[in-house]
Amino acid sequence: MLVKTYGSAIFGVSAITITIEVSVEQGVNFMLVGLPDNAVKESQQRIQSALAQCGYHIPQRRVIINMAPADIRKEGAAYDLPLAIGILAADGNVRAEELDRYVIMGELSLDGGLRPIKGVLPMAIEARKHHFKGIIIPKDNAREAAIVNNLEVYGVENIRQVIDFLNGTGTIEQTVVDTRAEFANSLEHYEYDFSDVKGQDEVKRALEIAAAGGHNVILIGPPGSGKTMLAKRLPSILPPLTLEESLETTQIHSVAGKMRKEDSLIAVRPFRAPHHTISDVALVGGGTNPQPGEISLAHHGVLFLDELPEFKRTVLEVLRQPMEERRVTISRAKMSVDFPASFMLVAAMNPCPCGYYNHPTIECTCAPGAVNKYLGKVSGPLMDRIDLHIEVMPLTQQQLNSKAPGEPSAEIRKRVVAARQIQAERYKGYKGIHCNAQMNTKLFRQYCDIDKECQDLMGAAMTKLGLSARAYDRILKVARTIADLEGAERINATHLSEAINYRSLDRDSWGR
Repeated sequence: MLVKTYGSAIFGVSAITITIEVSVEQGVNFMLVGLPDNAVKESQQRIQSALAQCGYHIPQRRVIINMAPADIRKEGAAYDLPLAIGILAADGNVRAEELDRYVIMGELSLDGGLRPIKGVLPMAIEARKHHFKGIIIPKDNAREAAIVNNLEVYGVENIRQVIDFLNGTGTIEQTVVDTRAEFANSLEHYEYDFSDVKGQDEVKRALEIAAAGGHNVILIGPPGSGKTMLAKRLPSILPPLTLEESLETTQIHSVAGKMRKEDSLIAVRPFRAPHHTISDVALVGGGTNPQPGEISLAHHGVLFLDELPEFKRTVLEVLRQPMEERRVTISRAKMSVDFPASFMLVAAMNPCPCGYYNHPTIECTCAPGAVNKYLGKVSGPLMDRIDLHIEVMPLTQQQLNSKAPGEPSAEIRKRVVAARQIQAERYKGYKGIHCNAQMNTKLFRQYCDIDKECQDLMGAAMTKLGLSARAYDRILKVARTIADLEGAERINATHLSEAINYRSLDRDSWGR
């Protein structure tokens, strides 16, 4: 008897429907074809043990299984459940009438239980796209899949439940999630808040500007000055995710296997902080079956690189193209996969090897030229893509003893959202451009035009501060954001002066 069950294969951040054809004939062989990897081939032993716990067995006849399309590699143990159900149906132990209405996925334990799998959200989206009635998956993944509307989601704990459900002798409770209510309830859940930060008003102002314009930031200061603490609070002042952005971010984390069983949607902007020993593949994504890296996991959020000069040079250089294109392409001989990577880069570093260059009370012990050599570990092209260079100084004893709370993130976020709304209206006719940091050359000329007074100020700054030519565009984009925060239509000298201050750590003037 020939039957078909349906599963899914992950390709990038989307899924492809897989048709599993099972034929039980006379003979004594077990054949699994359709480009399965070793984990799929090993499913025979897991299926055999799981079925034995339910009183069934793999038929002692010739079993042929084809996983179509045959030119797509099938990876992982998530195909255990559809393979087992297909075998039982082909042997007459499961009714085959309902099999074409469901996508079935799950990894089997030897006792017949089901383990959670990766990529359930894109699988559910693909199932709805192809008009399947529902999806049957492990219970731990059910809430994640249930955010997809117009699709019945059944979370099961073991294979016995699936057999009884398909045979009509048992029921499974459908998992239902109110996507919009779930999203709304999770929007304001931030672990860190700027009200906890004492002092550092200038740095907080700079981070507000960065959040308002989507600008990349580098924080330079001695150990203990609060660089990491400030960076962790940046997501709390970014504009809230839209539902569309939330779904896109959740899809990436689902494919990477980062979703917890109690999660359904990622409603707050992600904050990723990889260690400086990370490899370039782990950062940008890749592997035999390409998986998203840290820059894609930070999509619509913040990528924080602490101790920036300690990262390997090759790791930092692979960031350059994704920072410009806001996506990363992983190419292999037979395929090419795109992962979204629209993130804000926040980097932190000490000013020198000893950490105390320019410290108000502690003397730097580094040799002459060591400061520039240390900063030189970060390439010019990468620094060129960082708009704001912010010097973070340690707090005084008086500031540390202060009991006055800082401005809460909610108040700062209101100003940021207002500025982003101005930018959204400005760029509404341009696809893929949502904030000032994303401006192309045409938009830059149109919206960053400055008068004679500002031109003279820029000329003086370039000469006196020794700013590089590459800082010119960055200064004007930051000035445009400052103007948006004030609701000003044109950039004036005040906006420009503040923007210039945020480039005072440019390579040509820092560490002399």
